[in-house]
Amino acid sequence: MPDEDAPPTRTVKPSRWAGIPADERTRDRRVLLIAAAFDLFGTEGDAATSVRAVCRSADLNARYFYESFVDRDELLGAVYDEVAVELADRLGTALLAAPDSPAARTRAGIDTVLRFITDDPRRARVLFTEGRGNPVLADRRRVARQALVEGTAAMGQEELGRRSAAASASAAAVAATLFGGAMEELAEAWTDGRLGDDLDQVIDDATELSLAIFERARTLGHH
Repeated sequence: MPDEDAPPTRTVKPSRWAGIPADERTRDRRVLLIAAAFDLFGTEGDAATSVRAVCRSADLNARYFYESFVDRDELLGAVYDEVAVELADRLGTALLAAPDSPAARTRAGIDTVLRFITDDPRRARVLFTEGRGNPVLADRRRVARQALVEGTAAMGQEELGRRSAAASASAAAVAATLFGGAMEELAEAWTDGRLGDDLDQVIDDATELSLAIFERARTLGHH
């Protein structure tokens, strides 16, 4: 018979990290923190994404935060980088798969960006809406935009060279800068609901107007 006077047996719950090597634990916790920050930042915004809130959402002790990140800014930078890299990968794939024509490549680029942020509005908030006052994210946005401009300029210069030997690198660079700024504003306007709800029409219109910019750049080479 069991001893009724014996103290109750305590059941020890195994650690969620039991049996996992230390470096894998750190990596897994980093992934959890980034995912939690992405969700908070992308739904509730910058002000709601505190270290405490992120740790609570990830169900992690705050001490685990500092094994991966120096501070909140570093975490938000990691969130931004993850979303930006995913978008860049999709853009690269879409442009490689597109037919070899300026219209097809331009449409593929615009379509990819707008559908990427439409499929998950949190992405739009991370990339285009939140963090304007955060220097870390502002710097990353400038770098991402410059990469878009440089890539577009190179593509535009190649296309202009096919059509006109007189086409200038300056015209392609200016057109690319206009396109880069326009794409950022287009993404924000679509996210904010200022362009209606017909995504296909927005993509059609944006493609035609973007092509008009590069067509005009081509004719500038003859002046």
